[in-house]
Amino acid sequence: MGLDMYLKKETYVGNEYRKPEQRVKVIQPVNEDGVYFPIKGKIIEERISTITENVAYWRKDNAIHQWFVKNIQGGVDDCGKYYVPTEELENLVNLCEELLINRDLELAKEKLPTQEGFFFGGIEYDEYYWNSLEETVKMLKPLIEEEGDFYYQSSW
Repeated sequence: MGLDMYLKKETYVGNEYRKPEQRVKVIQPVNEDGVYFPIKGKIIEERISTITENVAYWRKDNAIHQWFVKNIQGGVDDCGKYYVPTEELENLVNLCEELLINRDLELAKEKLPTQEGFFFGGIEYDEYYWNSLEETVKMLKPLIEEEGDFYYQSSW
């Protein structure tokens, strides 16, 4: 149990509206036992419209979660799925980088505070906090240049 946080990227491919020779090629997905997933139809490509990728994952990084709740979710912490504009990912990266350069406790408490919650992890501004910011930069910085729609969702 605990706070799990996901950032996914959805890329629209629109195969249902393309001519067969223009469709994005899709291989029938199988699990580790060789069992096919239930995508039906003679031509699988006709049924694929969006590809979803898991691009970032955090565990009990409550300061990052609080940032998403405040800046993306309008203050509503409901485990919903929320669209994240690329500019906001860039804002979060810039904020994390600013805090990492200074490592100023008061600035961190003001700009990216920790948040208490049921199984949300520690609220100290310790090495775990700073490592979380470093990992956030590593995960998100490359995504800023990618095309697609990003969505944040949490669960606990």
